[in-house]
Amino acid sequence: MSLKTQITDLLGIEHPILLAPMAGVSGSQLTSAVSAAGGLGLLGGGYCHRDWIRQELDALQGTFFGVGLITWALDKDPEVLEMVLAYEPEAVFLSFGDIGPYVQRIQGAGARVIAQVQTLAGAQEAAAHGADIIVAQGTEAGGHGGARATLPLVAAVVDAVSDRPVLAAGGIADGRGLAAALMLGAQGVVCGTAFCASDEGLNHTRAKSAMIQATGDDTLRSTVFDLARGVDWPGGWKLRSLANDFTARWHNDLDTFRRHLAAEQVRYSQAREAGNFQEAAVIVGEAVDLVRATAPARKIVSAMVREAQGCLKTAPKFLEISDQPLTGPERYRM
Repeated sequence: MSLKTQITDLLGIEHPILLAPMAGVSGSQLTSAVSAAGGLGLLGGGYCHRDWIRQELDALQGTFFGVGLITWALDKDPEVLEMVLAYEPEAVFLSFGDIGPYVQRIQGAGARVIAQVQTLAGAQEAAAHGADIIVAQGTEAGGHGGARATLPLVAAVVDAVSDRPVLAAGGIADGRGLAAALMLGAQGVVCGTAFCASDEGLNHTRAKSAMIQATGDDTLRSTVFDLARGVDWPGGWKLRSLANDFTARWHNDLDTFRRHLAAEQVRYSQAREAGNFQEAAVIVGEAVDLVRATAPARKIVSAMVREAQGCLKTAPKFLEISDQPLTGPERYRM
């Protein structure tokens, strides 16, 4: 039994699973591995660094892939989009900014526009701009995100943009989450944390080890790592990562941190280069509890699909069959 949805038909994929385009993790190897496993791999183009994107796109030539870009970074260098489209991606994934200036250009090149949003208003705006697919990202997600939780946001977005497919993101790292997303009306999922410890991920082996030992209780949302990295993120989006010694020192004392910013940025850079993740960021979401070993991406995808199929097969046991519709308290009997 396979999981067939609007997304599998629209994108021509076997499984309704997309790799989140994580900067620093979703390189060409992970992207191609997820696509080869039957999903859609999205290259983490992130902050639109041309040389790196071109290098990874060269490695992806002749494969099935998409590319993710941070929209506000693309605004600073729109020509990056032209370079990306020249490699004929299946889709371009935009998040964190106004997608309006880019939709027609992407679709005109034959690619799908995937717009990630964190609010109901954002979903309606993306639909009005003509996005082909809407991703409703809950605050449980790793990396940058908004404030709304995945479960209610996905359901609300599905209702609000019923004329186009919705994907769920945030806190989904196994087949149970995939099955739940489908029951909310989503047509598939976008997963990041599930692949953070994959063999093909670009992130440091010590970062992978740290996340395997962590739980969602160990994560927090903050701006401190953006300040430390010198990344000027717009307001409204905070970064979810593992708490560590660095956040213990500075998360609740940003004023002092800013006074020592130059020195702390040097220290942070040195820690990251050394693979010291008591100081450097390990960017994961609340679903990190569900990541307990490194594994190749194909095994992660197949395990997720298999578990989702099992969940959906057992769903009828929750139904009470009756010739008459149940009303009142009877509605809640198993």
